[in-house]
Amino acid sequence: MANDVSTVAVLGPGGVGGLLAALLARTGHRVICLAGEKTAHTLRTGGIRVRSTVFGDFTARVEADTELREPVDACLVAVKHTTLDAALTRVAPEALGDGLLVPFLNGVEHPATLRNRYRPDRVAPSVIRVESTRVEPGVIEHASPFVEVDLAGDPVPRTRLDALAQALASAGPTTRVLDDEASALWAKMSFLAPFALLTTRHGLPMGDVRTARRAELTALVEETAAVSRACGGPAEPAQALARYDAFPPGTKSSMQRDAEAGRPLELDAIGGALLRAAERHGVEVPVTARLVRELRESGH
Repeated sequence: MANDVSTVAVLGPGGVGGLLAALLARTGHRVICLAGEKTAHTLRTGGIRVRSTVFGDFTARVEADTELREPVDACLVAVKHTTLDAALTRVAPEALGDGLLVPFLNGVEHPATLRNRYRPDRVAPSVIRVESTRVEPGVIEHASPFVEVDLAGDPVPRTRLDALAQALASAGPTTRVLDDEASALWAKMSFLAPFALLTTRHGLPMGDVRTARRAELTALVEETAAVSRACGGPAEPAQALARYDAFPPGTKSSMQRDAEAGRPLELDAIGGALLRAAERHGVEVPVTARLVRELRESGH
């Protein structure tokens, strides 16, 4: 397949997937959203409506289906770990073929799972930093003043990653290609875990966490940085704290929003994976262990 990107599938057109689908479609790419029949019908008939302080308010026309039925240049996976297995039935390996599979999943353990199912040299584990919410099928509210994408995938041909990066960047998100997959995933993990675990455990937005729970936040940031360092990722606790301090005070994590809505949490993909990595490398993480235990005991 040529090293350009004309057709993109989006598995899970929610807050993240819906925003990327709409931005790509607005730029002229053919976009096929993969979802349940009811959502697919809504997207086919009404498109995706976006409300964004960065990109404005617009509606983008997209195609939609319940499964992938033809080759695409890339399939962006924007579902949560809790629904990943069921969602992947919509993307048969033989249907994807030579296309890139680009998971924007939290955590660090999913690449191995996906490479057992799809061509290992076409799985490009990537990360996205954005606050974007699906308020109803086909309606996306993008609240953060940024959309930042880091593409990675150690065995993936660099030309394929560069082509996708160009397509995304031209659509709006700040996009770069990173050379080290583990570093990219751990950079996101070490930043996300303290944010997700503390806001969810205490039911507080980031502004209250960074003041009322400052000592706990600092300890958790240092623990996750130590695990990241052991796994070959970056370890910059001071930088992480500075980023938290810059967040609007009302910022909530997606895990916290899931808890408030009574949805399943990605606790194992984030907290559980962090504990497993810490155990493998002999890193002590008492604050992380306590928070994960308390969240599990509370019914999460």
